[in-house]
Amino acid sequence: MTVCDLIRERERSTLSEFAFLTENTRGRDYPINPCDLRGEFQRDRDRIIHSKAFRRLMHKTQVFLSPEADHYRTRLTHTLEVSQIARTIARALRLNEDLAEAIALGHDLGHTPFGHAGERVLRRCYDPSFAHYHQSIRVVEILERLNLTYEVRDGILWHTVGGASTLEGRIIREADRIAYINHDIDDACRAGILTAEDIPFELRQGLGDTHGERINTMVTSIIRASEGKNEIAMEPEIRAMTDRLHAFLFENVYRNPIAKGEEGKAEAMLEMLFRYFESHPEKLPAEYRRALENETVGRVVCDYISCMTDRYAVNLYKQLFIPDPWRG
Repeated sequence: MTVCDLIRERERSTLSEFAFLTENTRGRDYPINPCDLRGEFQRDRDRIIHSKAFRRLMHKTQVFLSPEADHYRTRLTHTLEVSQIARTIARALRLNEDLAEAIALGHDLGHTPFGHAGERVLRRCYDPSFAHYHQSIRVVEILERLNLTYEVRDGILWHTVGGASTLEGRIIREADRIAYINHDIDDACRAGILTAEDIPFELRQGLGDTHGERINTMVTSIIRASEGKNEIAMEPEIRAMTDRLHAFLFENVYRNPIAKGEEGKAEAMLEMLFRYFESHPEKLPAEYRRALENETVGRVVCDYISCMTDRYAVNLYKQLFIPDPWRG
């Protein structure tokens, strides 16, 4: 038996009746040669990790724009935290950990520079329906042609709004929310915008006083509420407190003028870049100019902007719009 055969046999004998077995995948758009060492979802994980889009996540904003300090989250560290939480839940529920991991690692590949500020720009400049999860699918299907399995693409597409076809995909929606609620509080405290005591006492009492305690409470609640069921749920009391904590975070961090004071500048910069390349498509990099043979200018410029890292966008803006000093 190959290693792959052993993986399939182990899944059949150990996973829950509600788990998605690798052998049942609907497959890829383009067939590839089988691998004796890795299951299909393991191969998807590896394709994602080796992609350019995944590497770019290290220089994309999570909440605080282009932080110079070393310990603030980026889109990459957020992704790794989501993956860790998703694997923990999947393992406890005896679901397919490989599938959950692959979806988690790919869920934000299409995120714009400067976080949701970039999304707002592309909604204004290109399409009101633009969303990072749609762009993530475009990255894996068109821009990088990772040729992932249907189940991983389905989980990526539905990770924000819910409705994935597998329980493993539904885990990612919960893991994403647990990760960003807690690490955004941690970063806000590091930035001096919040203190732990600012969190309402009843939420600290019910969910925990620390980053780790809150994550443990939320994850444990999902496991208790979902065990033995064909659904991913959270206990109602913990769900209500988690929702209240999210609302607190939204009001005190996501709308905080200190934390978000630079977002207007970021949006103005990205909009100028979009308008410039929309008017001068010949100035696009070669790979994007080639795409103009099959796509509209707006679509190609949207792809280019959404793929940028924060620092790339800033440097490009300087190159295009800030004059160099005369050195004659």
